[in-house]
Amino acid sequence: MRILLVEDDRMIGEAVMLALRDAAYAVDWTQDGDSALAALSAQEYELVLLDLGLPRRDGVDVLRQMRLQGCATPVLVMTARDAVEDRILGLDLGADDYLVKPFDLGEMLARMRAVIRRHGGQASPLLSNGPLSLDPATHEARHGGSVCRLSAREYALLHALLVRPGAILSRTELEERIYGWNEEVESNAVEFLIHGVRKKLGTDVIKNVRGVGWMVPKVD
Repeated sequence: MRILLVEDDRMIGEAVMLALRDAAYAVDWTQDGDSALAALSAQEYELVLLDLGLPRRDGVDVLRQMRLQGCATPVLVMTARDAVEDRILGLDLGADDYLVKPFDLGEMLARMRAVIRRHGGQASPLLSNGPLSLDPATHEARHGGSVCRLSAREYALLHALLVRPGAILSRTELEERIYGWNEEVESNAVEFLIHGVRKKLGTDVIKNVRGVGWMVPKVD
C-alpha cells in the first residue's frame, strides 16, 4: 500500500516515514506543495499524509488543487494549526481526517487504517476472502486453521492481492505497492515474499498466472 507523505520538517518526516515502513507501507516523501502535486500526477496512492505549513505551495492549496482536479485520494491532514476554523476549512476542502501536532504515531496509523477502510466502503477492520483473512492492525493472517504474523513486506504483498481477490497483479504492480522511492528492489524479491507467505499459510493462498502475475483466488 503506497502512501504519499508531504512534510517539510525533516525530524517529523523521518519519524513518520520510519513508522510507516515498519507498518508495511511503501512511502514517498515530498517536502513542498509543488512536489506533492507532481507526485500525485505521476503515481497512484492509497492515502496522502498532508502537512499544511509547506514551502512553495501550502497544504491548503495542495488539497484544494487535488479536489479541483478530481483526485479522490483520501487525505489525512497533520498540522500544528489547531484552531477550530483551520480544521473546518481543511475538512470542507475535502480532507478525510485531521491530526494536530504533536500526535502519537500509533494514533496516526489507526486513523490511516480507518480512513482507508471508509474510502474502500469497508466496515470491518479485517480483509477477508473465504477462509483467508488479514488484520491490518496486527499483521496477523488466518487461513483455515493456520494463524501467523507476517513480516512487513509479506503483509504488504498479501494486502495488495487481498484488496481485490481474483485480480491479477504483475511484478511491477506488486513492487509499486511494497517499495517506496529509493528502496532497492532485488530481482527475485516478489517471488521470495510469495514463498514466505505460502510457507506460512499454504501453497494455495496465492496463485501464479504464468506470464502475467499473481492473484488470491476469489472465494464466493
